[in-house]
Amino acid sequence: MERYKFLPLLGRILLGAPFVMSGLGKLGAYAATVGYITAVGLPLPPLAFAVSVLIELGGGLLLLSGYRVRLTSVVMALFCLATAVFFHHNFADQNQMIHFLKNVMMAGGLLQIAYFGAGAYSLDQRRGRAGTGLVPASAG
Repeated sequence: MERYKFLPLLGRILLGAPFVMSGLGKLGAYAATVGYITAVGLPLPPLAFAVSVLIELGGGLLLLSGYRVRLTSVVMALFCLATAVFFHHNFADQNQMIHFLKNVMMAGGLLQIAYFGAGAYSLDQRRGRAGTGLVPASAG
């Protein structure tokens, strides 16, 4: 398995990069994003905007770097589930159903990272945190 130790890094890139891109996109579209949040009826749209940018951009960068990925992944998984429920709940619209399922799948991948950790190529590994937490060191 030593030759596959790059796979957790690849997984973190594939999950983290779209979050970074989405967070940057929101920064460039403040009015549209706040308008969308307002349209679905969530309270305090400017605060919701700030929280979503923090989670998407900040969490995405933490995933990419492999820093504190267990907690970050849990927070991001909860965010994915919340956005699925609040923004993609019109199952009569096939596009919304696809977005709902996409968010659920992302939450599943993030929970895998929360359980198994950041992997060999990560700041957590360098700092000695990759083997602590939910999985015993002998299981990784």
